[in-house]
Amino acid sequence: MPTVTLDDVAAAARVSRSTASRVVRGTGPVSAEARRAVLAAVEHLGYVPHPGARALASGHGERVVVAVGSPSADLLADPYVARVVSAASRAADTQGVGVALRWLGLDPRDELRRLARDPGVGGVLLVDYTADVLASVPRDLVARVAAIGPADGRVPSYDVDAAAGIAALVEHVLATGRRDVVMVTGPGWLPGSRRAVDAYEAVTRAAGVPRRVVSADLTTGAGADAAREARRRWPGVDALVAMSDTLAVGAMRALAADGVRVPDDVAVTGFDDQPFAEQAGPGLTTATHPVERIAAAATTALLGRRREERRTFPSVVVRRGSA
Repeated sequence: MPTVTLDDVAAAARVSRSTASRVVRGTGPVSAEARRAVLAAVEHLGYVPHPGARALASGHGERVVVAVGSPSADLLADPYVARVVSAASRAADTQGVGVALRWLGLDPRDELRRLARDPGVGGVLLVDYTADVLASVPRDLVARVAAIGPADGRVPSYDVDAAAGIAALVEHVLATGRRDVVMVTGPGWLPGSRRAVDAYEAVTRAAGVPRRVVSADLTTGAGADAAREARRRWPGVDALVAMSDTLAVGAMRALAADGVRVPDDVAVTGFDDQPFAEQAGPGLTTATHPVERIAAAATTALLGRRREERRTFPSVVVRRGSA
């Protein structure tokens, strides 16, 4: 059976397509006679507006784009990004809106301009972006953008209190007697990396212990390399505080391969409390990152064209066997 279109409804009701559209949407001036004719045609033909069409008509667009602003497309497969997409999809579905995942590419400015021109884009959630990507958001797209992470003031930020979470993890390992604590942070292009290091340095400075930092990409392989680099540079290291669970798991794998016992010789902590953290051997001590709540709040705000009052979410330590 062929799909009934709005044009079919308009023809059956003997009105213009725009009039039929106003009746279906419930907006705009329409005579009582035209309204009755259109509603009768809708019922007779069994017309059901497509969810995307309803979303466009409502001004919400037909999709929310989760835009990864990293220099490489590798982070499209990151578990953190998957959690953002899943939560955004659930929130957008209530509005009849879909969710798409896109890497902004090597020329983010050009891709952001394309998104700004696309009327089907109801909102853009920026994740894993550089400071340059934030600065490149066109003025005509700003109202449709939210950042999942630190932002620059032009774009609203929906984020976890990572500084508090990292600080609590460092305090935890220090309380267990560790004194040579290395911070394994993310790449320099990621705005959250500086925040994590600042939190780590504030706690270690107050405790009067050395401040040691190793930077790494956000992969398990990079975490393994960072653990080995830390032990090479500082043979007495007795704790690794990683910026993400992915880095921490990579570090633990390298330590195990090198015959280093966790936590007996070196304690390890992560951040994010990813589903795999509890299954890591040993279970990974980490800090919570309510990604689902954050992404849902940002998506709801974008589609409702309103700003949620709560944009920063707490992070607490989850103690497991690795520390």
